[in-house]
Amino acid sequence: MKRKEYPSATSSPAKKRARPEVPQYHLTPSKKDENGEIVWPAPKGQMKRAREIIMECAKANKQTLIVPDKDADGLSSGVILWRTLEALGLSTDLISAHLLTKGNTVHDAAERVKMAAKSPSYIFVLDQGSRHSGPLIEEPHTALVIDHHHATPSDFPEGAEFVTACESPPVATSSLLTYELCEPLHSDVASRTAWLCVVGTHGDLGNTLKWEPPFPDMSATLKQYTKKTLNEVVSYVNAPRRTATYDVASAWSALLTATHPSEVLKHPRLLAARQEVNAEVERCTHAAPKFSLDGKVAVFRIRSEAQVHPVIATRWAGHLNSKALKIVLVANEGYLPGKVNFSCRIARCARNKDPPVNIIESLKAYASLKLETNEIKDEAAVSEEEKPLLERLGADFARGHVQASGGIVKADEFEELMKLMRVGEKPEKKEGDQTSPKKTKKAADPGQKNNLMNYFGKSAKPKTVT
Repeated sequence: MKRKEYPSATSSPAKKRARPEVPQYHLTPSKKDENGEIVWPAPKGQMKRAREIIMECAKANKQTLIVPDKDADGLSSGVILWRTLEALGLSTDLISAHLLTKGNTVHDAAERVKMAAKSPSYIFVLDQGSRHSGPLIEEPHTALVIDHHHATPSDFPEGAEFVTACESPPVATSSLLTYELCEPLHSDVASRTAWLCVVGTHGDLGNTLKWEPPFPDMSATLKQYTKKTLNEVVSYVNAPRRTATYDVASAWSALLTATHPSEVLKHPRLLAARQEVNAEVERCTHAAPKFSLDGKVAVFRIRSEAQVHPVIATRWAGHLNSKALKIVLVANEGYLPGKVNFSCRIARCARNKDPPVNIIESLKAYASLKLETNEIKDEAAVSEEEKPLLERLGADFARGHVQASGGIVKADEFEELMKLMRVGEKPEKKEGDQTSPKKTKKAADPGQKNNLMNYFGKSAKPKTVT
């Protein structure tokens, strides 16, 4: 038998490519006001007015509607607000929640009809993303939007007041923003909801986050409930909305009724949902990527009735590595009929770019490429098909955060976007390019199976996702 040759003392081991260092999230430079004070988690004026509305709601004893987003951050923020209103004396008989239908946003007419049917005097919209629209409902009401997604001051429903963390780095999650709003309002809020704040924040920012200034000190909460348990809760709560049945109600119910995070982990429906999602992620994660012509975007295309595209985007963003790569885009053609739901994440290798990668601006720049050749003289006479792609993609394109964006678009328009990005095309060699002599390829070792391309299209042991 041939002996294995061990490296000599003089030989040097092969060097691995160093992974780029990503600065700790809490160290993101904060903005300061005219007095030199840090503006966090949101502008003081917005924070003050939001607290006033919460207090007014508790004292009014009128029908109150909470409209949280579907993920761990959104649901946790909704429960934090519910617990606060309850502690302030508002009867739970007057509080209800509205959970959106699969594929819809709070701006869809069908959702607003359902909200109006509950005749709320107060409406709280949490973590739903923001854009300009008409009033949430036609009847008189007080509305407050609590959010952290990218938005301008005009990107909110008419008549609604808002508090947003999007311009106060390090950007707080919606659950953390809600906790910071509510914690000073009653002595019971911290003891009853601090664990929900951790669950929601870890759901959006990951479980390696350091709870250091300007973030509140959560060391006691992490010790009391254990970090492992709280991170497990994130996984359990996120699973139902990713299933084909979009069972957000189970996750909301589990959080709302739990007095201890361990109770969430005993919920049978959440456990079954997590197993279902893990299997679907593993089935879809082996799709091979294609790259935009400029090499800046890696595109993975999958087909699943489950909402696994954000998970797969996050996974590959941490693994793919190249000098040009900036964005990982995972497109799901099976989530909604006739549409493509896609999620984008900044590749780990691009997180230290200067200037920083802005996914929203990048997506809009690709979609605007056709504008350079359009010669429109009479916009009124232009048919829908002739309008610029960026306009046709609509308000659900390039939404969310500059670091984690996505959208819901028609299948034909998504294909047009892929053509503008020239996905799958290789750069043409120009005349005069210096090319190196062709090297003789070594015969592949038939026993060698550990290579990246063998990974795509094959199944492996399922991994737990959050």
